[in-house]
Amino acid sequence: MKNSQQLRGAVNITIFLLIATLIVGCKSNDDNEKAAIDQIANTLDSFNNAAAKANYSAYFNYFTEDAIFDGTDATERWDKKAFMEWAKPYFDKGKAWNFTSIDRHIYIAKTGNIAWFDELLNTQMKICRGSGVLIKVDTSWKIQQYVLSVTVPNSKLDSVTTTKAEVEDLLIDKFLKK
Repeated sequence: MKNSQQLRGAVNITIFLLIATLIVGCKSNDDNEKAAIDQIANTLDSFNNAAAKANYSAYFNYFTEDAIFDGTDATERWDKKAFMEWAKPYFDKGKAWNFTSIDRHIYIAKTGNIAWFDELLNTQMKICRGSGVLIKVDTSWKIQQYVLSVTVPNSKLDSVTTTKAEVEDLLIDKFLKK
C-alpha cells in the first residue's frame, strides 16, 4: 500500500512537472514570436525612415541581395539592382519618399525564419498598401519581396478604371503576346 501511494505521488509530481514545462515552453514560444514581431516592425519602420531621410545605403541594406520590389505601376517589377538604379536619382536629390505605417499586420512561419506582412501606409499618394516577405539572415530580418500598391476606394473604382484603361489595355496586350 505504501509503495502504491509513493508511486501515485511520483506519477502526480511527474505529471505536474510535465504540464509546467509545457506551459513555460508555450510562454517562451509566445515571447520569442512577440520579440520577432517587434524586431520586424522595427525593421520596417527603419526601412521607411531611411527612405524619408534619403539614406540610400541604409535603405537598400534592408533588402536581401536577390530581393524583388513591385511598384505601383504594372511595369515596375525590379530586382534589387534595377530598383537601386531607378531610385538613385530620388535619393541623390536628398528626398526620396516618406511612408508611415498606420496599420500593420505581421505573421511568422513556424520555422521562425520567414515572415510576411501587410500594412497601410500614409504617403504622398494618400493611403497605399505595403506588403512583403522577410527572411531572417543571421540575427536580423531582410526584405525578400516588397509590394507597394495604391489603394482605391470602391466608390471611385469605376472612374480609376476608366482613367487607366488606355495605358493598361496596351500592357495587357503586350503581356498576352509573350
